[in-house]
Amino acid sequence: MTSSATDADAPASAPKAPSPLAFVDYRYFWLARFTSVMATIAMVVVIGYQLYDTARSDYGMSIGEASFQLGLLGLFQFVPLALLTPVAGWAADRFERRKVAIFSLCIDFLIALLLAWLTWKNGLTLPILFALGALHGVARVFSGPALSAIAPNIVPAAALPRAIAMSSIAWQSASIVGPAAGGLIFAAHPASVYIFTASLLALAALLLSRVRPVHPPANPARARPLVEMAEGLKFTWRERFLFATITLDLFAVILSGATAMLPVFARDILQTGSEGLGFLRAAPGVGAALVALMLAFRPIENNVGVKMLWAVALFGAATTAFAYSTNVLLSLGLLAFIGAADMFSVFVRGSLIQLNTPDHMRGRVSAVSGLAISASNELGEMRAGSMASVLGPVGAVAIGGVAAIGVTALWAWRFPELRRAKTFAPQPSFTSSLPAEEAHKI
Repeated sequence: MTSSATDADAPASAPKAPSPLAFVDYRYFWLARFTSVMATIAMVVVIGYQLYDTARSDYGMSIGEASFQLGLLGLFQFVPLALLTPVAGWAADRFERRKVAIFSLCIDFLIALLLAWLTWKNGLTLPILFALGALHGVARVFSGPALSAIAPNIVPAAALPRAIAMSSIAWQSASIVGPAAGGLIFAAHPASVYIFTASLLALAALLLSRVRPVHPPANPARARPLVEMAEGLKFTWRERFLFATITLDLFAVILSGATAMLPVFARDILQTGSEGLGFLRAAPGVGAALVALMLAFRPIENNVGVKMLWAVALFGAATTAFAYSTNVLLSLGLLAFIGAADMFSVFVRGSLIQLNTPDHMRGRVSAVSGLAISASNELGEMRAGSMASVLGPVGAVAIGGVAAIGVTALWAWRFPELRRAKTFAPQPSFTSSLPAEEAHKI
């Protein structure tokens, strides 16, 4: 860090950071993220409904048994994520990042085409759905680190918090439109939803190809691939602040995630069918998009760590309330609140992780963060499905929400650096671990 006589005047005289949308590469990136997320979320929502309906109708399973199948789907998606995350992070730091992301889009494109054909031929079975869910997990593990590592390279550092918020707007608005559109299209003509998603994935790949090449930082002293993969895990483990930020979300969502149970609530509790499932799945996106829009224009600047902890606690409380709701409108409102709290936490966590990670490590650290996010979602689905098979879906979701509040309190006590994070500026543990010439640039 350096200082000068004019530092005190810097905040007043420094020019305002430009909007990320002022950069053409970011505009292409934003549109690619919107279309790809819209496609994949629509596809995942319909797959979950088809799997649950197939288990109930074709295999004659009870609600508890079919709920357990949804949990198994989460496990099948998590296994490739757990196995390939080090490889995906290494690839994002070694190869041209756009090409890695486009590769993952092509995998999902092929999955969508195969699902369209199998749905049209009425050839779907549980083993096929599990296999395609696992293949989708492969696509996700490569897309996350590559896309996360692109944004910091196409906008200046000062614009990065707004870029993250706007990227979240793309994700959340797509998570509103995608499930709703997917549910409605599926109700009208089941196979057509996959033609719709395949078209969006092709468009996303085209848009991403228009972004200028994003090469990883030059590093002439490259180590062996396995060594570089291990470095990302070691760096995250050593940096307590990063470790605490990533694992808070991991355990909170594993314990409180209700997404996997939405097909159960839609079909057998709220009785809204596939159309209602689309709106239930979209409701968190509505709340999240509103918060993301607010943060894009008025980003928070003070006490960011404490606010993140409160957001996670409120996420758990709203999840518990949702479990006991039998009114569709109330359930939609609670899901929107869940999405809003989650978006606030995601924004703070994403900004802190990106700004506390050196560029040459961003792909690998993003892979670790992505694994934690995916583990929380997929293992959370497994946890919910397993508990639902014993306690029922209501009990499984309610207990998870209470547990998330407990995890938040534990992390606030165990990792006081989270409470002490006042701004998004790199934390002392991060800057002290950098070489002097890199710390000087921050």
